[in-house]
Amino acid sequence: MLMKRVFFLAFSLFLSAICFAQLSVTERKLEEFKDLKLGLFLHWGLYSQAGGDWQGRRYKGGEHFMLYERIPLKEFATLAGEFNPYLFDADRWVEDAMHAGMKYLVITTKHHEGFAMFDSKCSDYNIVKMTPYGKDPLKALADACHRHGMGLGLYYSLGRDWEDPDCPTDWPEKGGRSNTWDYPDEDAKDISKYLERKVFPQVTELLTNYGKVDIMWFDTAELVDKDQSRALRDLVHTLQPECLINDRIGNGMGDYATVEQKLTPGIDPKPWEACMTMGWGWGYNKYDRKYKTPVEIIRYFTDIVSKGGNLLLNIGPKGDGSWPDLCRDNLAALHDWLEVNGEAIYRTRQWRTFGEGLDSSFVREAEAMKAKEGAYEVLPEGIIPDFRYTSKGRYVYVLVRNVPLRDYTLKAFNEGDRIRSVRLLSGKRRVKWNLSSEGLDIHLDSPADHEIYVLIIKLKKSNQ
Repeated sequence: MLMKRVFFLAFSLFLSAICFAQLSVTERKLEEFKDLKLGLFLHWGLYSQAGGDWQGRRYKGGEHFMLYERIPLKEFATLAGEFNPYLFDADRWVEDAMHAGMKYLVITTKHHEGFAMFDSKCSDYNIVKMTPYGKDPLKALADACHRHGMGLGLYYSLGRDWEDPDCPTDWPEKGGRSNTWDYPDEDAKDISKYLERKVFPQVTELLTNYGKVDIMWFDTAELVDKDQSRALRDLVHTLQPECLINDRIGNGMGDYATVEQKLTPGIDPKPWEACMTMGWGWGYNKYDRKYKTPVEIIRYFTDIVSKGGNLLLNIGPKGDGSWPDLCRDNLAALHDWLEVNGEAIYRTRQWRTFGEGLDSSFVREAEAMKAKEGAYEVLPEGIIPDFRYTSKGRYVYVLVRNVPLRDYTLKAFNEGDRIRSVRLLSGKRRVKWNLSSEGLDIHLDSPADHEIYVLIIKLKKSNQ
């Protein structure tokens, strides 16, 4: 009996040590994740081949058009016979993303349509077996990421799958995101069969056959219960102990939070990520012609970083494997801006406040300058001049957003802030400054130029 107790005590201590080690690994990986700041989201699937049209007309529902148009699986699967991404170049994808300043990417390995964009042995509904392309693009992309030092994340639609007969949903109502035209009996669907038959085997393939995976990016947990989320998390950590998991695995089992297509109201010190499209939709659609401007992208990005998050910015590649031309201006703008200002972004953390606006008197002056012919004429309508903050050790960075003035006061600072120096990251303009009870007074020797209208002031604080 004593020997059994000693054994169980030793075994418990062993398990505790394993759990502690896992926690330490996860915490370390989360700190590294928070350093990255900018990632690339890639939504690529059979919907990319359709590209906006179905049977000679414009469809509704974007990349979800199989659901919105209630297209039978056999008909939708005919897209696979046309899917031949002959322009796909994994190295160029990774190089273009890295040139824009992106530190990791997340690619859809299986979206809600249920089609695997990799060589899956447990389901013939995949790009290798059903398309004239006949190759595994995920293998090429994973190898390119590893060659170039790019973080690799794999998206997997968890609780929605319109190919599988056992995948029920409950949003926005019972069966609301299910394939009820091919499989109408929602009550007969058994999610555990779907998980055992498809999800767990495919996740095993993804984490076994493609080298190091940094992130498993699940989506739409739907009716997956807590035990199932836990079992999936355990599988991920068994196969790849350093792999992070987003919160959409469900039931509080994720390592970090995600928000979609919006900005948050304030700082969140816990790890989080905002995923956002450049255009209207996630997947390629030839009718999607209104993309966010470079000014808008950089404003969203700086707001997210000032609040402690990462931006996962989406591109929907075409069915032929190329990227839409409309995304190129944003990628070029990110590159140019980060080449100068990346110090205020990468490996930074949130400061004591994320930002502030201009005093009303300064706003009036800025608006007067904006209205003046020839001055600040390309500031988009609706964009309000303001400031955001990041920090790194003894340094505080002021992200001056769309402020065309030489003089303003930063009220986030006070006389207790022991500031040693103040300078601009870009250009040769000098900064005069004075710290008072009102805040930090800034005077530039020339007004802001047209560098996307977000310039950086770097402050060094005393150790004391």
